[in-house]
Amino acid sequence: MRYFILLSIAFLAIFIFSCKKGNTPKSNNFTRTIQYVLYTNEDFSNDQLIIHFTLTMRSGGTVVWDSLLPPMEISQIPDSLHKIVINKTVPSDIKSDLLIGFLYEIETVGYSWHLDSCHANETFKKIEYPFE
Repeated sequence: MRYFILLSIAFLAIFIFSCKKGNTPKSNNFTRTIQYVLYTNEDFSNDQLIIHFTLTMRSGGTVVWDSLLPPMEISQIPDSLHKIVINKTVPSDIKSDLLIGFLYEIETVGYSWHLDSCHANETFKKIEYPFE
């Protein structure tokens, strides 16, 4: 009887500790980072028009994240030595390809964009926009 109880406990312990969930530790630690880089190589020192930049991250038709930069004169867009660099971690529940980039509006002129994709398996994606 004692032998049967010990054997049952051992079997139960092996059964409990051998069960695994579907996610491996590696998949739990998978993070994706998007780096947004904005600057210009042009001389806009005399351009006083106001520009509004939005950094965007979308999955399908859904906005995952976006952020507005403060409005600035086009002349205030930094040169390549003083780039605006923003890193954003993709939420862990977003497993799909992403559309990432810059949307912008120049007041009294119109809208435009600079977009790229980030594939689901990429852990780091840099989107660099030398504004022209």
